[in-house]
Amino acid sequence: MTKQPDSADTAWPTAPIDILGVGSVAIDDLLAVETYPPADAKARVLRRERQCGGLTGTALVAAARSGARCGYAGVIGIDELSDEIARQFQRVGIDTSWMSRNPAARVIYSVIVVDDHQTRTIFYDLTGAIGANPLWPPAESIQSARALYIDHLDAEMMLRAARIARAAGVAVIADFEYISSPLFTDLLELVDHLILPADFATQLTGQGDPRAAAQALWSASRELVAVTCGARGAWWVGRAAPDQPRHQPAFSVQVVDTTGCGDVFHGAYAAAFTRGLPAQDRMCYAAAAAALKATKPGGQAGIPTRAEVEAFLADEGRKTEDD
Repeated sequence: MTKQPDSADTAWPTAPIDILGVGSVAIDDLLAVETYPPADAKARVLRRERQCGGLTGTALVAAARSGARCGYAGVIGIDELSDEIARQFQRVGIDTSWMSRNPAARVIYSVIVVDDHQTRTIFYDLTGAIGANPLWPPAESIQSARALYIDHLDAEMMLRAARIARAAGVAVIADFEYISSPLFTDLLELVDHLILPADFATQLTGQGDPRAAAQALWSASRELVAVTCGARGAWWVGRAAPDQPRHQPAFSVQVVDTTGCGDVFHGAYAAAFTRGLPAQDRMCYAAAAAALKATKPGGQAGIPTRAEVEAFLADEGRKTEDD
């Protein structure tokens, strides 16, 4: 049985929330090795550390570090790993008033192996992972936010939240990496800001070119579609010129670890949206945040602040002027 927050002992948010997330959260154990081993071989672990992760969890942390007021309204367990997720949210100022805890639930648990060539291999366990309760969070929590952030963890559960958001005029921002349910198509149609990795966008559209994939995913009901291509930047289509896909180049940095870069891109974009930045500036800001994250190890520990991203962009601007 799910334990919902109780009004007798829980303080509901007293200030408006910019971004309310209801998707996946995870604990990531990172193992650094010199080279990923072949089958039936051994590899020495050079460094080990534990960080919080998950598509929605990392995006919310990125948005919070970019100055957005964020809240989490998904479902986690009552075990030690779930406690660590709750502590991490509280450390970075993410409101957990709407978060639900279920003894039967677990957070996603991942082991991520990163080698000296910046290649990463992720082993993840979804046992007990619940993105949102079918009747939770309350409609008013979604209606009072400026944006709802969802992912693919459970399309049926996300569908309810997205429908409430759409009906209330709350922007729906999504990160999908695979089709998790027969209801996925219905969920996809409710997304205002759709940002997908190139491999999944190709799978959905049958278009091998990310520019063409972004165009194929566009519809008049959306605000923006973007297809991210890692070091090759991103192609995007916006409402101002839906027939003219644009390219956002990736910033050149010394890459240390790309874990979480896509999630950071999403979260930074969401924060920029809630600040009212135009589409081009949102994409540029998100690309810069993801680039800075890549210069540090781990999924969440290396997420930059708004001040760091803006300083980086200012420096890049000066470099351009000097060229």
